[in-house]
Amino acid sequence: MGMDDAIAARIRMITEAGDGLSGPDLLGFTLDHAVTETGGLGGMVHLRGPGARSPLLTAVHGLIRPVARDWAEVEPAGASAPARAMARGISVWAPTLGAGDGTGPALPAGSGLLAVPLITPEGVTGAVSVLMVPAERPAPERWAAVETLAAWAALRLREDPPDPDRDQGRGRGQDQGQGRGRGGTGTLPADDQVSQALWHMSDAFFAVDGDWRITFVNGEAERLLGAARTTLGRTLWDAFARLSVEEAEPGLQSRYRRAAESGTPVGFEVRWPTNQRWYSMRLVPVPNGLTVYAADITASRAREAERAAAEHAAAERTARIGELTNALAQALTMRDVVNAIADRVLPPFGASGMVVQLIEGDVIRIAGAVGYPQPFLESIDGASIHEVSPVSEVYQTGAPAFVESAEEYTARYPGMAGRPAAAEKQAWAFLPLIVSGRNIGCSVVAFAEPRRLDAEERALLTALSGLMGQAIERARLYDVEHTRAKELQRGLLPRALPSLSSVTTAARYLPASEGIDVGGDWYDVIPLSGARVALVIGDVMGHGLSEAATMGRLRTAVNTLAELEFPPAELLTRLNDVVSELGDNLYATCLYAVYDPVGATCVFSSAGHPPPAVVRPGHPVRFAGGAPDPPLGAAQPPFETTEVRLEEGSLLVLYTDGLVESAARDIDRGMRHLASALSSAARTPGPGDGRPDGDRGGHASLERLCDEVLAELLPEKQLTADDAALLIARTHALAPDHIAAWPLSEGPIAAGEARDHVRDQLARWELAPLTPTAELLVSELVANAIRHGKGPVELRLLRGEGLICEVTDGSLTTPRIRHASETDEGGRGLQLVSALSQRWGTRYTPTGKCIWTEQPLP
Repeated sequence: MGMDDAIAARIRMITEAGDGLSGPDLLGFTLDHAVTETGGLGGMVHLRGPGARSPLLTAVHGLIRPVARDWAEVEPAGASAPARAMARGISVWAPTLGAGDGTGPALPAGSGLLAVPLITPEGVTGAVSVLMVPAERPAPERWAAVETLAAWAALRLREDPPDPDRDQGRGRGQDQGQGRGRGGTGTLPADDQVSQALWHMSDAFFAVDGDWRITFVNGEAERLLGAARTTLGRTLWDAFARLSVEEAEPGLQSRYRRAAESGTPVGFEVRWPTNQRWYSMRLVPVPNGLTVYAADITASRAREAERAAAEHAAAERTARIGELTNALAQALTMRDVVNAIADRVLPPFGASGMVVQLIEGDVIRIAGAVGYPQPFLESIDGASIHEVSPVSEVYQTGAPAFVESAEEYTARYPGMAGRPAAAEKQAWAFLPLIVSGRNIGCSVVAFAEPRRLDAEERALLTALSGLMGQAIERARLYDVEHTRAKELQRGLLPRALPSLSSVTTAARYLPASEGIDVGGDWYDVIPLSGARVALVIGDVMGHGLSEAATMGRLRTAVNTLAELEFPPAELLTRLNDVVSELGDNLYATCLYAVYDPVGATCVFSSAGHPPPAVVRPGHPVRFAGGAPDPPLGAAQPPFETTEVRLEEGSLLVLYTDGLVESAARDIDRGMRHLASALSSAARTPGPGDGRPDGDRGGHASLERLCDEVLAELLPEKQLTADDAALLIARTHALAPDHIAAWPLSEGPIAAGEARDHVRDQLARWELAPLTPTAELLVSELVANAIRHGKGPVELRLLRGEGLICEVTDGSLTTPRIRHASETDEGGRGLQLVSALSQRWGTRYTPTGKCIWTEQPLP
């Protein structure tokens, strides 16, 4: 077994201090330190008696009288640890179970006895035994310390062998239950050699008697207590009071008293008030007194603190690296990567800024920066890679460069002497960004003060640059692909919403922040006949190019079907057929609404889409309609139709589920959140709200409302896994004086009646310049209804975006333009209608059909 250097040095000091001891004092000295070194409860020494007599108890430490009496004599052939150690000549460890365990007289349960033989050239002369708790085998270094002390004592026993008969009964401290002092009276021995050794000890050593009077101090103790030899005999408490020890270290006096009363050595660390240095105190009770060892451990504590600080810093850096690895794994965009590096790399190194520079051809571009003045970044963005600079050097060599001061920077790059001041930095670490053997750029970690990085820090930054390079390249590719995906998505959506008098609209599309696949959300605003407008929103389930292409197809299909003037339920029925034909596993949701400004009503149908929010002036927000039908691709027509009344200034809000639903929020809660956001916005109207003649009916306020809703439901820094689309329409009812309708007679006179009505109404509307064309168009439409349709026939004029003329009849026959030959007397009416009107068409009504034309207003 071996001892570490510290224990070995201490044993050498102990044996040197005890060189002059002999007889019982030698055994007591050995036993005291054996107990101290092992942290034991107590101990004893047995020596063989004359002739064949049994080994007798010669010295005791820390054992009460009954126990010492039981161990006064050891059976030579017994099972006790001292007997076995002396019989075999080897050290013995014996855990103690309690009374009657067969290993010797009773000792405390749960303890153990380490017995080490005292071996002289003539043979085994006795044993040193130490009582320890708990009953666990002593550590090798403690075991070795006791064996070393026993071997040292055995050699000196040969010179002056003690007489067991003489020394038994005056066993050390039996009356007090503790060891006897080296001088027999609690004072130190008078031996000059021992006194000299103690005086020159590097540790402070002093002793007090049973009345706490100082009986011995060495040189170090004099400096510690501020006491000279002439003060011997004064109490320790006088010295403590003079030094104000108790005020600085409350409870120190009580520790000394408890150590003396317990009879057990005590150790602790304390900061001494006179010199503010740290000492390791070892209090060893002796008969009628106490000895104190005080070792100065200030330097070791400082080294330990430095080591702990270094370990803490290393652990913090390791933790930061782990956090950086996790953060970089989750970072998607270049901005995310730069922020992750700045948050987790700059603080551990005390850096104040970083900039990521990527090589694009022969140009150095800034991809992201933190902690740099913006004018400086603008001045270096776009620099040539062929220019002499640290970034060019790192790019060409592929090795990092470390600059410790502004003076070093200027000396190495004289052409850039002004950059340190402009950047407000004074030290730099230029780290190459190498990915798959390619150098893509440089990451610069900068410091506000001169900074010398040690070898460990440089190696760590170099290792981190590899992580940075991989993450930056991945982010760069992500940004490129994400930009392309957004451009594709926006290319499939309307470039601009039409400006209509019946509705004011604003829309937003927000792509998912997670992933680069395009989504399938879309919206549309489609003008219809009769000043009506179709509002559409839809969502193809899934993400990817296939879903985006499907979205484009469905948007085109909806526009085509809308031109055919299908009502919402029938349009969704036909759109469901389109989706079913595109694939078995393809599904989409869609809401199609038609707003009619004449009756201020909105009719809509939904295929699996969230219901629209309706905000009517002076009313709470509500969601119109019941449970939506299944989505397109899974629905079984017919679809339900819902009609709501939207008076002037009402809001119709269409949205996709990405706006109100997420992993952390179900759709019902999201809809309540949307309603709250709309209510708040409705209570704070902006300029132009509800004013059809100002700002295109409040277009600016709708744009602001869209932004407020998105900011409330999808905060800027919140990651989203789904696209979100939002379409808000403010409705404007057609004024009653802009509507005129008349029933017409059956037969040829109907055309004349129609012309009269048109002429009179246009005069009242001050649209006389449109009268000739309008009369001709109405004549043709009425004539066509009389000739090919059936009654009743009605005429309606609407003044909206243009002048709209509508003729309805009870026939479902659809008029078609045909090419009339030169000899045909008819068949040219609809050709004339198409040539004279801006738009014209036919739509079905509940009772027949309506043929309409539209002329632009002057």
